[in-house]
Amino acid sequence: MYVLSLDPLAWGLFAIAGALAGFLAGLLGIGGGMIIVPALILSFQWQGVSIDVLTHLAVGTSLASIVFTSISSVRTHHHNQGVDWPLLRRLAPALMIGSVLGAQIAHALPARALQLIIAAFAIWTGGKMLLGRKPVAEDRPLPDSTRLTAAGGLIGVASAIFGIGGGSLMVPYLVHHGVAMRRAVGTAAACGFPIAVAGAAGFIWSGWREPGLPAGSTGYIYWPALAGIALTSIVFAHYGAVSAHRLPAATLKRAFGVVLILVGIRFLFGIH
Repeated sequence: MYVLSLDPLAWGLFAIAGALAGFLAGLLGIGGGMIIVPALILSFQWQGVSIDVLTHLAVGTSLASIVFTSISSVRTHHHNQGVDWPLLRRLAPALMIGSVLGAQIAHALPARALQLIIAAFAIWTGGKMLLGRKPVAEDRPLPDSTRLTAAGGLIGVASAIFGIGGGSLMVPYLVHHGVAMRRAVGTAAACGFPIAVAGAAGFIWSGWREPGLPAGSTGYIYWPALAGIALTSIVFAHYGAVSAHRLPAATLKRAFGVVLILVGIRFLFGIH
């Protein structure tokens, strides 16, 4: 291991990424990982982290940070009766198992392949936001336990690979099955907690003693970055949830969609 030089610019980047991720997670119900992962990849690249591990390190650290973002956001959604706790209890085991599995899949992927997957997901998510398409509510009940478990497992796997809390996948799924949008957003935010806890543990395990990681890492989690992100994401996730009924969320979502598309295109050309 080697020691990164953590100058004020690096700490500032971590703090800004956490603030934006927390605020947008609370406001729009999206995974803050779509901000944190690109920010960390670029930061680690700038600081000279090995190309072989910097993407995995960014994804693992992002998942760990979502533990804190989720707690802050869920408290506000719960206060506004926006979380379906019985549904969360049904989904949580599958989400956690899927997230641990997703961490192992991400570890097995070459760094460039993982970047391309993240790039494709960023462009897809950004396109959905830019077009302003909302999930269409269906007058149908939630599926039976088997299908609900399968869906939770798949969302957990994908969330761990992308380093997200799963909101961009869970919200459309819940709305499609008749859950009201506001309650779907709150419940998806709560689903981010088991995904993040299990995924972070999986990335610690899979990255244990991986060569090329900087000092201050435990597996694929880099603690200085996690600290900088968590300090601001906790505060701004609350403000994002509070602002959900006050700000033009549709306009902000489209603007964020453009940013995601640009980030995805940047990653398609590779990080060197």
